[in-house]
Amino acid sequence: MYSDKVLACKECEAEFVFSASEQEFYAEKGFTNEPGRCPSCRAARKARNNNGGFSRPQRTMYPAVCSDCGVETTVPFQPSGEKPVYCRDCFSSRRRSNW
Repeated sequence: MYSDKVLACKECEAEFVFSASEQEFYAEKGFTNEPGRCPSCRAARKARNNNGGFSRPQRTMYPAVCSDCGVETTVPFQPSGEKPVYCRDCFSSRRRSNW
């Protein structure tokens, strides 16, 4: 049904093969466009875009002491001291016990 196609990369203009199996995969996923970039340009673009274009700003982590077990931990918010702060283990166990 599918046969290998030779395409030209829109970034580096190198020719690359769009194999029959890749075409079948694209069809299964519902993709209607052929790839415009060769595999190396696609990989470079993903690396530039930080994992496929979903880049997040780096989270600022703040030091804290767990209110249950007293272990030093870090949390993604500035603790105000008004509410308890839990380490990952204590938070998980409290979350499970509330279900």
